Amino acid sequence: MSAAPGKAARGFVASGALVLAAGVALGAVASHAAGRAPHPDAARLLQTAVDYQLVHGVGLVLVGVLARFASTRWLVLAGASFLLGIAFFCGSLCWLAFTGRSAGPVAPLGGMLFIVGWVLVAVHALARERR
Repeated sequence: MSAAPGKAARGFVASGALVLAAGVALGAVASHAAGRAPHPDAARLLQTAVDYQLVHGVGLVLVGVLARFASTRWLVLAGASFLLGIAFFCGSLCWLAFTGRSAGPVAPLGGMLFIVGWVLVAVHALARERR
């Protein structure tokens, strides 16, 4: 089972580029707003969110590039895992930094989605080609 290579590839590259742009913007906001945020460790939380967002934005672009050659269900699931991981992990850290309130187990779930995404990229790389 494979998705349309062009559509999946374009979607993940575009998503990755937008995630990277938002990560740079978040980094700029964090450098100026962290001191006024209600959480005492806001600067550290925001820097962690930015770091993970940038790394996984590059991961999304990688998934898109790989999908140009052979889009598989593993890559589609990896890309979806990265997107959800960014939303859950990075989003919950930003939420905590800017509101002072925890989002519960959302950050660990996002972290697990990052791990699953990378494992799925490995599965894609090791899977046999179907002809």
